[in-house]
Amino acid sequence: MLPPDYRIRLMEPADFAAIAAICRTVYPHDEPYTPAELAEHQAVYPQGQFVAEHVPTRQPVGVHFTLRLRLADFHIDDPWNVLTAHGTFADHDPAGHTLYGADVFVSPAHQHHGLAHALTDATRQLVVGEQLWRMVGGSRLPGYGAVAAGMPAERYVSEVVAGRRTDPVLTAHLKDGWQAVKAIHGYLQHDPESANWAAVIQWVNPACPPPADEALHAPIRKPL
Repeated sequence: MLPPDYRIRLMEPADFAAIAAICRTVYPHDEPYTPAELAEHQAVYPQGQFVAEHVPTRQPVGVHFTLRLRLADFHIDDPWNVLTAHGTFADHDPAGHTLYGADVFVSPAHQHHGLAHALTDATRQLVVGEQLWRMVGGSRLPGYGAVAAGMPAERYVSEVVAGRRTDPVLTAHLKDGWQAVKAIHGYLQHDPESANWAAVIQWVNPACPPPADEALHAPIRKPL
């Protein structure tokens, strides 16, 4: 349940400047989204661009951006730039079976209120409403950089899945119902906390049978 001071809604042009400001804070090493990019996201797939609004100020304080893809056209190791056409969402495919979670972030001043969870719930409702097969994303591994010199990323992800290790981002995704599929290198261009590694994650819509031309990647399992 969201606190009463917040609500989830679709992105509007009036949000663009505030979203760029949040992006600068959350991703200080990356260029923030430009108004032109956000306008393109909205133009190609308006129902997939969600905002968490702080009701008293009427300002966006978190976002979840998505697009539809046919993942048979891509590779599981493809980085964010490839899957989003360098952040433009120009490769959005209205016939795609998969909702790709391109980005989700919340202003540090409004974290720990369940906003990321509520934004993810909104995207899952979109998956169900549009009868899509699954949702796929990439999870940063900000706890990995500190141990990368002595541990392969695959082992790190497996230990997080098993509950023997906690990662600030991947652990939260797992608790939110995602499955970890694979560790991949270079998903983001500038993520030293993660040693430039990430985990492919997915959520499968139980109400939708898999399309014939798509393969379901087996999740990393907890050991018995």
